[in-house]
Amino acid sequence: MLSFATPVWLWFAPLGAVVAWWWLRRKQPSFRYSDVSLVDGLPGGRAGMARWGGAVGRGLVVALLAVACAGPRLPDRKSKLPAEGVALVLVVDVSGSMATADPATPQVSRLDAAKRAFHLLIAGGPAADGTVLAGRAEDPIALVTFAAVPETVCPLTLNHTAVLAALDALKPKEAIDAGTNIGDAIAEGLIRLTAAGGRRKVLILLTDGEHNLTKDGPDAPLKPRQAAQLAANLNIPIHTVDCGTDPAPGSDPDDAVRRADGKRVLADVAAMTGGTAFAAANGGEMQSVVAEIDRLERSPVEGVVYRRYHELYGYAGLAAAAVLFVLLLLEATAWRRINSVRI
Repeated sequence: MLSFATPVWLWFAPLGAVVAWWWLRRKQPSFRYSDVSLVDGLPGGRAGMARWGGAVGRGLVVALLAVACAGPRLPDRKSKLPAEGVALVLVVDVSGSMATADPATPQVSRLDAAKRAFHLLIAGGPAADGTVLAGRAEDPIALVTFAAVPETVCPLTLNHTAVLAALDALKPKEAIDAGTNIGDAIAEGLIRLTAAGGRRKVLILLTDGEHNLTKDGPDAPLKPRQAAQLAANLNIPIHTVDCGTDPAPGSDPDDAVRRADGKRVLADVAAMTGGTAFAAANGGEMQSVVAEIDRLERSPVEGVVYRRYHELYGYAGLAAAAVLFVLLLLEATAWRRINSVRI
């Protein structure tokens, strides 16, 4: 549909009619001659055409210039950008425990199963339960990983190829990086979301363990509930995905206590921020979880705006110049006339 970049200029288009009226009413130069009876019988059609043609032509030139200044343009329908989208930050645990084999597919680790599930969320496709995801082509997505220290692997971007490449390259961390710092990881994800502007922001946290970094002093890591409070203040929901499993029967009772505490913390983080807490013990369940999150986090406004236009102001300006050139040429040749006054 035709639109105008600065439509206020269209208010000047009626000046074309004023210019045409002025041209018809203006005083025309003439010369005095004692007897013009010799030309009284000549046809006057060309003179009338010159008079009215000059008026209409000049009015048209003014109107075309007003249209050119208004900036007429047509949208390029082959170049579209979604008007609305959800900014997503994926916060993924890459601590050593994520190398544990997936119970449903022993040859696949928890981290690999998580990567497959998030690949499905971003790019779309059929999930293990038969649900078909459309992908998140309209959403800027960032990737944050954490073990003892959080790290932004990919900032918010619509280049999902880059996000997927970074996701595929993830590996569990060991030794000095061992640990699970959920609080600081959430804070890092919130920082990434500040680049999203006014659109809806969502953080998805996937981990298989409990926050286990404790340190005193000003540089102490945030606790998960503290980070969740920050998210709640920013109206950013956190969906938590617990991909851990319960300790085997006969294990150390402390392991069961820590496991229960980890579950409770993730549930609290989701509840405090208005998100949802999910449990996914294997890769198939992870895919079902991301399918549910995909359903929950669809933007309520679906539409497109056109990011590129075919500008037409040049054509309107050229048309005005062409009309003026033809008009002046006719008035210098075929429409040329001399007014006379008898004395």
